[in-house]
Amino acid sequence: MSTIEFNSRFEQMTSLLQAFAYNLTKNVEDAKDLFQETAFRAMTNRDKFRPGTNFKAWLFTIMKNIFINNYRKRVKANTIMDSTDNMYYINSGNVVIGNMAESNIMMKELSKMIEELDDSIKIPFLMHYQGFKYQEIADELELPLGTVKSRIFFARKELKAMIHARYDKLGALRERKRIS
Repeated sequence: MSTIEFNSRFEQMTSLLQAFAYNLTKNVEDAKDLFQETAFRAMTNRDKFRPGTNFKAWLFTIMKNIFINNYRKRVKANTIMDSTDNMYYINSGNVVIGNMAESNIMMKELSKMIEELDDSIKIPFLMHYQGFKYQEIADELELPLGTVKSRIFFARKELKAMIHARYDKLGALRERKRIS
């Protein structure tokens, strides 16, 4: 297709393209921009149009794809990450005050349980708890990596057993009080 023929066929589609652009954008200025972008892309890519195919559909597809791409860019640009505190509870009417007493008591109890551990497993466990990596602990204590991992595992296992023993007894006591 020659340039003159391409331009005359494009000229015939101008009113339809402008109407379609307005239909997509619902705004006169945005529709003009979309039409202009479509015209530019069609003219620069006219060598990609295959004669004998639907010229109108080709132009409408270009316009629709430009519109979709622009829409996605706008949505992505308007995405705001809100890092402010959730004010729902302030406006909820019910006063809720959390003082973290339970977690403080549990941490004190857990600290006592950790202190009861044997030093061979307590030290690697505390270092891991403080953020040291396994290899750093192994280097610091001059132990093989596998030994460090095992000691931390055994410390966790022993702490679990201590917690279960303590709280299972408390649960049984509460159950007995509730029944009697």
